Amino acid sequence: MAEGPTGSTVPRRQLGRYLRELRNQARLTVRAAARKLEWSEAKLWRIETGQTSLRSLDVEAMCKVYGARSDMTEALMGLAKETKARGWWHAYGDAIPEGFDLYIGLEEAASQLDWYESELIPGLLQTEDYARTIISADHPDEGAGEIDSRVNLRIARQVLITRATEPPTLNVALGEAVLRRPIGGNNVMAGQLDHLAEVSELPNVTIKVIPFSAGLHPGVMTGQFTILRFPLNGDGHPTEPPTVYADGYTGALYLDKPHEAERYTAAFQEIWDKALDEQASKELISETAGSYAQG
Repeated sequence: MAEGPTGSTVPRRQLGRYLRELRNQARLTVRAAARKLEWSEAKLWRIETGQTSLRSLDVEAMCKVYGARSDMTEALMGLAKETKARGWWHAYGDAIPEGFDLYIGLEEAASQLDWYESELIPGLLQTEDYARTIISADHPDEGAGEIDSRVNLRIARQVLITRATEPPTLNVALGEAVLRRPIGGNNVMAGQLDHLAEVSELPNVTIKVIPFSAGLHPGVMTGQFTILRFPLNGDGHPTEPPTVYADGYTGALYLDKPHEAERYTAAFQEIWDKALDEQASKELISETAGSYAQG
């Protein structure tokens, strides 16, 4: 029996999406593209739906047929090499062309995000001033124009939680240190926490705070992470497997094996259970915002 695909499905799914987008931009049907590549339509369909790994040389051939830019071709060829990896570490860098953001693609497709943060406000909930403070510190060598672009991208992502059509459910667990750390100074923090309190009123958003008094909990060991869950298809199964995302200093970790997702799910549930309830969390957020405003 033939061996099935190994390793994480994240790079396969993302590679398939990008190749499908390139084909559509080239105005080629599956049949026309398969004919040009001298492949079967079934093979092309398996590639675009992430059901098979792919050699970088095959990706290069597809990009040539689709008229892709050289930087995108290089990035996709690199991604192809990761489709057989057991775990996938994607290092961000200047080699990644604009628009090639793997996490954003997953985020937009998700129906639910369970998010634990111990140090900073999640990007989807940041104000422009708070985001600018963090991004400027993280990219000290970039000019004002580059910083503006990064800030604008982060803020643009936030329409996700208020979009008219099926906005995702967002469950956010914040360590108390997130509220107490004065990022950008008192005025920035007061505005940020006021915004957090406002967003928490949305019907699809629940924010809970884990107080210092909760003591040891799984988040102390895991660090920040997000579990992305996806819509169900016609037969009641998820369109894509739950995926754990953890953003690190030099790259981002994507985990989608069942046992990995189950372990992080159990960790998030324990963190959630140790947090203050929703009302008490809102009160603590508002009180802390007030203390910054007065300071």
